[in-house]
Amino acid sequence: MGNRTQAQRDAITVEIGYALVTGVLLAVGLFVLCAAPVLVLGLGGGAARGVLVVAATAAGLGFLTRVARVLWRFGAGADAGRPDAAAGRPGRPGRTGPDS
Repeated sequence: MGNRTQAQRDAITVEIGYALVTGVLLAVGLFVLCAAPVLVLGLGGGAARGVLVVAATAAGLGFLTRVARVLWRFGAGADAGRPDAAAGRPGRPGRTGPDS
């Protein structure tokens, strides 16, 4: 892990908060979208229960996927501030490279 500056710790905290908030919003949206047939069609009994299980599953998977994706992308860009991390990347602004 190494030593992190206060700015780096703050950035991680903000990114985790962002991931959780957007994950919850996505989960709520997916649940409402998937559970809408229960309200619109007036389903009852086993059909309603099945639709709600599918809605809850979709919401949970959406939440987990969103949080993982946001944090994965943040972690992949965390090394960008290190001078040795950018050395092998041709095509950076101000540099010429065979793929630019």
